[in-house]
Amino acid sequence: MKKWTRWEDWVAIAAGAAAMISTLFVPPMGASVALMLVLGALLVVSGVVNLAAPGLVAMEYIQAALGALLLISPWMGGYADPMTFGAAWMSWICGAVALVAAVLAIRPSMQAHHDALPH
Repeated sequence: MKKWTRWEDWVAIAAGAAAMISTLFVPPMGASVALMLVLGALLVVSGVVNLAAPGLVAMEYIQAALGALLLISPWMGGYADPMTFGAAWMSWICGAVALVAAVLAIRPSMQAHHDALPH
């Protein structure tokens, strides 16, 4: 598998960047700014690591965990307000996108790791 070509990692990077950038536009509630900035930045970093080394299966699981954390962060940070399009919705959408992209990337990453091992 070639470096810098996996669409799943680019999607996770975009989801993390969207979560970070959205803190500039959505009204802050609870711990939304801190959680969205930290988890979004970690998603971007994990996506870049996955793009640079596509055979690291553990990073795919880390990326999935970060997506899941972003998905549940509105309840953890006290900003789960589904009635307004705000921080909660951005966390739910970006977290779900990152989680699905990471899950879809696990099998190709395992295959790349398996192919890289000497037989």
